[in-house]
Amino acid sequence: MARVRITQVKSTIKRPERQVRTMHALGLRKMNASVEHDATPQILGMIDRVRHLLNVEKIEQ
Repeated sequence: MARVRITQVKSTIKRPERQVRTMHALGLRKMNASVEHDATPQILGMIDRVRHLLNVEKIEQ
């Protein structure tokens, strides 16, 4: 399965609570933090909701 590396590039200050909770669910709590996830439909949907706060790159295996 494909994997993605997600990096938080913008703050969640003054963002709707739904976006803050989505970022926490992805495992991102601080600026410039990165996490890796499998590219499942659920993860891709969460990424799409907060794409303006993230930098997403595919990881080739």
